[in-house]
Amino acid sequence: MSALQTYRVLMAAGGTGGHVYPAIAIAGAIRAARPGAEITFAGTRSHMEWQAVPKAGYNILPIWISGFHRNLNIQNVLFPIKLIVSLFQSLAIIMRVKPNVVVCCGGYVSGPVGRMAALMGIPLMLQEQNSFPGVTNRILAKKAKYIFTAFPDAASYFPSGKVYLLGNPVRADISNGDRNVAAKDFGLKPEAKTLLIMGGSGGAKAINDAMLKNLGELHDGQKLQIIWQCGKRYFEDLQKCIDMSKFPNLRLVAFLENMPNAYAMSDLVICRAGAGTMAELSVLGLPAVLVPSPWVAGNHQTKNARSFVQAGAATLLKDDELSEKLSQSVSDLITSPEKLSSMHNASLAMALPNAAQNIAEAILESTQIQTEVPVS
Repeated sequence: MSALQTYRVLMAAGGTGGHVYPAIAIAGAIRAARPGAEITFAGTRSHMEWQAVPKAGYNILPIWISGFHRNLNIQNVLFPIKLIVSLFQSLAIIMRVKPNVVVCCGGYVSGPVGRMAALMGIPLMLQEQNSFPGVTNRILAKKAKYIFTAFPDAASYFPSGKVYLLGNPVRADISNGDRNVAAKDFGLKPEAKTLLIMGGSGGAKAINDAMLKNLGELHDGQKLQIIWQCGKRYFEDLQKCIDMSKFPNLRLVAFLENMPNAYAMSDLVICRAGAGTMAELSVLGLPAVLVPSPWVAGNHQTKNARSFVQAGAATLLKDDELSEKLSQSVSDLITSPEKLSSMHNASLAMALPNAAQNIAEAILESTQIQTEVPVS
């Protein structure tokens, strides 16, 4: 008599969507390839993974951890305590889940989980989204079996022989948008040129300020339809600043619930240069004006953006030049079908649309277990 042995995976990712959504995509690809797999996440209660992971259909267990602030901060006093507690929590989770593999996709929660997995001899896999790796993945790299990257530049920060350039996983439905449906939902014309502005889930003040200054020229001067995702914390103030009756083709929103349709409606995107967003842009072939955040570790968004600029897939504007150059930059692109087409093709050429499936396949092949074991 025999019974199937369950394949168990522990995913660790937290803090931002740039870490969490690739982890969810990898989990989905593993489950698609191995339908009986048990997949559990480790995360923090205070960040977005605590809502996003259960919404995606996975169980999540808590780790008490946060980063060490570079400036003087009272929270730094708690950091050593949090670190010790998080290691014991990670040990307890690993003993409870009994994973065949641990996959860390970045964020502070990956540190203690990955460390304990390595100490216990469990195969450890890392997925690095950016061209300049985060500190957690750099620390864990020596103990990892495989490291999956999205940018060629990242390889120089990791031990040789472990790195596989497979791309950033994107949500499975990202290509399912419908422009006609989106136009109806937004109350816009499907045939008209449309500009999408995104500041990330929380919004970006520099982008919002530049848009506010250039709104008249973009809306009236360029005759553009505009979808502007400004972030919840900025939404009410912007509503008070803008006389919406003067901008009938503007759609100001705090958050975009349906990203596939927002992308489908767009001819040009203005956004930060987070790795997850850039992966989505490349899969869809969307031309972009990239505005890298200057506040991220290692200036990795600028490095991400430059790879797209060098390939001809995007243009780059810095925060301090955005207000003065935004309108002209958009005009140079939106009035040139040839430029938009060239950027579209260059963006598609950078895409690795099967990243999640390829990463899942590599994980499964490298951590084979007996599919059947005798039962007495």
